[in-house]
Amino acid sequence: MSDTIAAISTPLGVGGIGIVRLSGSDSIPIAEKIFRSPRDIKLSESPSHRIYYGHIVHPHTEEIIDEVLVSVMKAPRTYTREDIVEINCHGGPLAVRRVLELVLEQGARLAGPGEFTQRAFLNGRIDLTQAEAVADIINALTVEEQKSALMQLRGSVSRKIEDIRREVIDLTAIIEAYIDFPEEDIEPPSMNEMMKRAEDIRSRLTDLIEGAKEGVILREGVKTAIIGLPNVGKSSLLNALLDQDRAIVTEIPGTTRDVIEEFVNIKGIPFRIMDTAGIRDVEDIAEKEGVRRSIKVMEEADLVLLVLDAGRGMGDMDRELIGKSKKEHTIIVINKIDLNKEIYEKFNGFPVVKISAKFRQGLDELKRQMVETILGGKHECRLDVITNIRHVNALKRTLSSVQSFIDGLKEGNPPEILSIDLHEALDALGEILGITTPEDILNHIFANFCIGK
Repeated sequence: MSDTIAAISTPLGVGGIGIVRLSGSDSIPIAEKIFRSPRDIKLSESPSHRIYYGHIVHPHTEEIIDEVLVSVMKAPRTYTREDIVEINCHGGPLAVRRVLELVLEQGARLAGPGEFTQRAFLNGRIDLTQAEAVADIINALTVEEQKSALMQLRGSVSRKIEDIRREVIDLTAIIEAYIDFPEEDIEPPSMNEMMKRAEDIRSRLTDLIEGAKEGVILREGVKTAIIGLPNVGKSSLLNALLDQDRAIVTEIPGTTRDVIEEFVNIKGIPFRIMDTAGIRDVEDIAEKEGVRRSIKVMEEADLVLLVLDAGRGMGDMDRELIGKSKKEHTIIVINKIDLNKEIYEKFNGFPVVKISAKFRQGLDELKRQMVETILGGKHECRLDVITNIRHVNALKRTLSSVQSFIDGLKEGNPPEILSIDLHEALDALGEILGITTPEDILNHIFANFCIGK
């Protein structure tokens, strides 16, 4: 934290602009060594949050490296709460790299992944949930996912966790006052009052964890497998959902020999659609491996689209696949209804959608059913929910500790034991916000950021 870091903060490649960012106490002095203004402006003497035109030059040879705009932002009103300088170069990779190399020669250190955001967290400008939301905004695949991440960046998750944490602190204070000051004749805490408070905390935790099921779907996406026999129209279905010809479609069985994977946005939910090899008994080694992978994908998928061919009707292998499927996350998709609209079969409670992938019929109904199946009957995801698996796991540990506290109250455990449960709950909640998060977890979180953010 005592040194000055620098990195390229825009994607590498050709573009209109490229930005080299510096953060730290030496940011302005380093930039001043290599910046030349036509008006002889000194960056160290300039007001904060201003942009200046000039050139980046080599301090020893006075060679002009690039024509730039330099932004000066002085602590503490900056992203990291440190002095920040951003050098806006022309967007060619050579120009940006040469400016970065010059900055490093003057004493800056190359920033690690997420180190700017890590400094913002360590300097208290944002908590850990907000820092993680920055990465979620960058990696968002849908507008709804981005909106949810923006809400978290503005503190929607932090406020909910902080509210629950304050309730646990208040409950802990009641018990520990009785433990620590027995000579003060403090009345023992009312069991009914503590039970009521603890049950309210448990209820709020349960609501957050339940809501997180939708949030994780929004952030992580839905692993969706298209499964079926050869030539039932699996690749045609993938192409229809994507509205483009992504997979090769032929009448030859075994055309698809590996898993083809693409994302499709349905009602703001990113579905990770996987077209698989047709499942059948085969001798060809490559096709046999494709079938093995298809079965593995089917077993691991969050949602299965089991495709049947209306043109040729049901066979024993179709029925066997249905028998291996789980009703709660499988949709029977009857394809090629342009050839035959009726299949007289009972599907024992599985949701059934009839389509023609070739003529794009029934796709809206299929998409609606996909969303409802994955959301348990709901039509769309909520945005103000927990979306991070790390947060969910910490909330579950909190809930377990609170439940242990409630059970201890009922069993008449001494206050000293009850206090331990509450402290474990506080530790888990603090881990979400970054108050009690171990260093290795922090390092892992920021290591997943891009360099320059």
